[in-house]
Amino acid sequence: MQPQVTEDIRISVQTTYNTKFSRPELEKYIFAYHVTIENVGTVKMQLLRRHWLIQDSLGPIREVEGEGVIGEQPILEPGGKFEYNSWTDMKTTIGRMYGFYTFQKLETKELIQVEIPEFQLVTPFQSN
Repeated sequence: MQPQVTEDIRISVQTTYNTKFSRPELEKYIFAYHVTIENVGTVKMQLLRRHWLIQDSLGPIREVEGEGVIGEQPILEPGGKFEYNSWTDMKTTIGRMYGFYTFQKLETKELIQVEIPEFQLVTPFQSN
């Protein structure tokens, strides 16, 4: 996925298929993703919430919403970066994720939504 900047926050995501925990015979496909969040602006910001939309090729969209990421609400200084790893499961070999983070500009207390651009989740054997 190409990095994307919204409101001076750059988001990039790398995905991998996890063969160790996936169980294709049970229609359970596990994907890990690594997110990098960078403050490319001049204002200190804090990540407050996440809102993910997760969809496999069967169609229904699952929503995941909550405070912070991986139990943290990181503060990003100008030029600062925060990285984390997480995972999701799918019932099919192809899926996608997208959503947004809610940040607060700490000086003004203004809340902003930062888009998490859509990225694909595809098993290696599906792309052959």
